[in-house]
Amino acid sequence: MSKADGMKYAPKGKPNKVVGDGQFVIAAVSLDHGHIYGMCNGLVEAGATLKWVYDPDPARVEAFIQQYPQAKAAESEEQVLADPEVQLVAAAAITSERGPLGVRVMRQGKHYFTDKAPFTTLEQLADARAAYSDTGKKYAVYYSERLHVESAVYAGQLIEQGAIGRVVQVIGLGPHRLNAPARPAWFFEKEKYGGIICDIGSHQVEQFLAFTGNRNATVVNSKVANYANKDYPELEDFGDMTLVGENGATGYFRVDWLTPSGLGTWGDGRTIILGTDGYIELRKYIDIAREKEGDNLYLVNADGEQHIQLREKVGFPYFGQLILDCLNGTELAMTQEHAFKAAELSLLAQKNATRVE
Repeated sequence: MSKADGMKYAPKGKPNKVVGDGQFVIAAVSLDHGHIYGMCNGLVEAGATLKWVYDPDPARVEAFIQQYPQAKAAESEEQVLADPEVQLVAAAAITSERGPLGVRVMRQGKHYFTDKAPFTTLEQLADARAAYSDTGKKYAVYYSERLHVESAVYAGQLIEQGAIGRVVQVIGLGPHRLNAPARPAWFFEKEKYGGIICDIGSHQVEQFLAFTGNRNATVVNSKVANYANKDYPELEDFGDMTLVGENGATGYFRVDWLTPSGLGTWGDGRTIILGTDGYIELRKYIDIAREKEGDNLYLVNADGEQHIQLREKVGFPYFGQLILDCLNGTELAMTQEHAFKAAELSLLAQKNATRVE
């Protein structure tokens, strides 16, 4: 796992299998983004059997098989989708291709697990909603900044336990290192990556909905800019947005591609969760100038002040829950409407964003 490059960030946890060998068979296709490794790590650790891998680029397939030697190289996407043993297909395609791929997977009778952002247009979202309605197959989304971060998982548990009372505001900071020379060409094409709020902003919207317990929200305003990367005119290196949830909780989020080279990781991701009886701060990937390890949680409430280091102490329950949801028709990991609503709000914020020059 690379701490310097977010595109190669692939957390590993401890095996916590919820099924036996062969009980839940998966495949990986469209390896355009390195998040596919984190997605597969989580599923395999939860007991999934990785049978196939497919990508048009043989080099990407070879690198994947080095990491997962149990996977067999398929000759085509069609071969994967035609295999009746495959129950879920994981993919990290070019962002604009994720929605159409998911619809193909679902209409072949398989669950779909995609990297975020799950869509680049509201029309793609509508197509996925229709496929879900018609097939009942899941369109799961890898919102990794909550699901694959132990401090964020623990924060959710604390909120459920009432540690900070009713959550009334969430502030999310999602800075990322650009590392432009290592990025593929599509990353800089607006039509293909969707815009900064659509992309990394979708993490922030999902966290707001989850931590505040909202099923819906209103986008009050949003802004985007290209401050420092004029050589890439279609790139947005800054975005922010303000939300109000249906229960009255508010949220503010800032995302950017402006992380300096001197930071010890790819981005100083932070979340501040304000409750009526206390607050939580997450320093997810680093505690700058103090601690190189991530997963630092700070809790302040009537009991006092606490700093809790959570690396390798909580695990990642989402993946096992997702497998059981696929097998049992439940929604323990995440409801389908929650996954779609986070995407919808980020798409609306992106579409209506004010361009700052």
